[in-house]
Amino acid sequence: MLSDKNTELLKEGAKEYSVILSNEQTKKFSQYARLLVEWNEKINLTAITEPEDIVIKHFLDSLSIAGLIPNESKTLVDVGTGAGFPGIPLKITKKNLKVTLLDSLAKRINFLNEVCNYLMLEDILAVHSRAEDFGADPKYRESFDFAVARAVAGLPVLLEYCLPLVKVGGIFIAMKGPDGREELNESRKAMDVLGGEIEDVDFFTLPYSNIERCLIKVRKCRHTPTKFPRKSGIPTKNPIK
Repeated sequence: MLSDKNTELLKEGAKEYSVILSNEQTKKFSQYARLLVEWNEKINLTAITEPEDIVIKHFLDSLSIAGLIPNESKTLVDVGTGAGFPGIPLKITKKNLKVTLLDSLAKRINFLNEVCNYLMLEDILAVHSRAEDFGADPKYRESFDFAVARAVAGLPVLLEYCLPLVKVGGIFIAMKGPDGREELNESRKAMDVLGGEIEDVDFFTLPYSNIERCLIKVRKCRHTPTKFPRKSGIPTKNPIK
């Protein structure tokens, strides 16, 4: 699916995040891109379907957080994963990472299972659930070393979705656009109530583009009160502010 030019774009762009891709890994990315385009004709997965755009706006964007996550047997949940970003690219590059892909649409879960099986990825699970329900489940609550979310909602809402899933001492990474700083200012109360503290904020531009991105790294310092997350739909309608 990926031409030699786009494969080289991927490999060189990944180096900017200190990720050195093997031939086997680039082959998996190419297969992933092909499946994404094929399935996108049947179900709505992404508006980004040109191979070069897939490399830059999906794959390299996903790998921008690779340096924040060790290549160890840590657990990571990707909340609102959609077509598998950033969870699947992270799994391709970090074999020992145990990944849970969370999404509320069954059709997308079917696609994610197809990708994981085709790419022969291990220790990766796609779960059909809303974040509010998943975070209230004792089996998953405060069980992950890392939670990540890529532009699925405003930061106060994402904090309520994600911090209940993270262990005390663990990390939540919000992948945002240039409005990240504004969203931070709106999130002070949610951060405090849910047990998080800002550890780092990084603004950068995606390789081979003028697309501005912002990574917000939040450390879970205290247990999240049991009343959070609230029932489905409430965090979106009435964010903690």
